[in-house]
Amino acid sequence: MPELITVTEAAAAKITDLMLEQEKKSTEVGLRIYVQGGGCSGFQYGLAIEEGARDSEADKVFESNGVRVYVDPISIRYLSGARVDFTEAVDNLTGGGFTIKNPNAKSTCGCGSSFGT
Repeated sequence: MPELITVTEAAAAKITDLMLEQEKKSTEVGLRIYVQGGGCSGFQYGLAIEEGARDSEADKVFESNGVRVYVDPISIRYLSGARVDFTEAVDNLTGGGFTIKNPNAKSTCGCGSSFGT
């Protein structure tokens, strides 16, 4: 089965570093990726380190490059096929150098943290 969302090796390394900094050691710890209303293009991305699924029956849970990924059922509709990357040289609103390349976004804003469908 193809990955719903890809986490690049660079992003996986940074996420692992963040988990260690936050002393998250649970085997269920992972990255929550979500979409919420807002931003200049209509929707904005969110990323958070999380201890486990919020709703074990509804959340999509999978792994990419060794990182467990959690996505709620509404967000997955907007994020399927997206790629999370990290670049040290980038500093943006989604959390430092994290960027999301989303094939479902029909428009994006200049800062890269919001999109429209």
